[in-house]
Amino acid sequence: MSEHSNAAGAKSAAAAENAAAAANATMGQFCLCGKVALVTGASYGIGFAIAKALSDAGARIVFNDLKQEFVDRGLAAYRDAGIGAAGYVCDVTDEAAVGALVARVEGEVGPIDILVNNAGIIKRVPMCDMSAEEFRQVIDVDLNAPFIVSKAVIPSMIKRGGGKIINICSMMSELGRETVSAYAAAKGGLKMLTRNIASEYGAHNIQCNGIGPGYIATPQTAPLRERQPDGSRHPFDSFIIAKTPAARWGEAGDLAGPAVFLASAASDFVNGHILYVDGGILAYIGKQP
Repeated sequence: MSEHSNAAGAKSAAAAENAAAAANATMGQFCLCGKVALVTGASYGIGFAIAKALSDAGARIVFNDLKQEFVDRGLAAYRDAGIGAAGYVCDVTDEAAVGALVARVEGEVGPIDILVNNAGIIKRVPMCDMSAEEFRQVIDVDLNAPFIVSKAVIPSMIKRGGGKIINICSMMSELGRETVSAYAAAKGGLKMLTRNIASEYGAHNIQCNGIGPGYIATPQTAPLRERQPDGSRHPFDSFIIAKTPAARWGEAGDLAGPAVFLASAASDFVNGHILYVDGGILAYIGKQP
């Protein structure tokens, strides 16, 4: 290697160090520079928004999805956002597959400092019409998977002196509603799993907290927000606006600050907490008819 190459390499390394130092000085306790964050199911939607926020704070992003086509679509979205993410195919309900994923990430990207258990599903079916198989599927993805992935990353976090786990809970961790018995059961269980991980591993400097999103405006909820032919709101849209003190749906970006907070040193003494980002729904009894 030439002296010119050595000098260029040293200059590049110094520039990177200066950039990291500048970011750290700007963000302080909220800086995630040098951290590796695994966000499950983050090809799009809420998971993507959280991953982007962590990346903007300096973290290296890793995500998974069930199929290569979904991973490829996610990688394209990250590239378009200027984010150099790493994507892998993995079923987070498969313990052996998760173990292999974590080992591969550690070998190819680095040890996982931040885990966001975001992958989830919902089946809106009246309880008496729901099969036990459908119920188990929701529990498997929304509750068993966070247990499996957390269990896979905790030993390495212990060895390295700490880590952050963020479980994406729900207002259904606290409330019931028609047609979501499986989802509410899973998210209620996830709330208690969050508290138990905090209880069991807090002494190892591992903070496990949850985020409980309210009703978020996403492509999946767009039909519920469409104006009716007469210009009126969709009935469900009217219901949500009336129940939310903020009088609006949340945006995926509303979850960015809470996610960075719970992933950063700013939350080092926050453990076992569920941060509800719901515009005030859980605090509000609703307007008098």
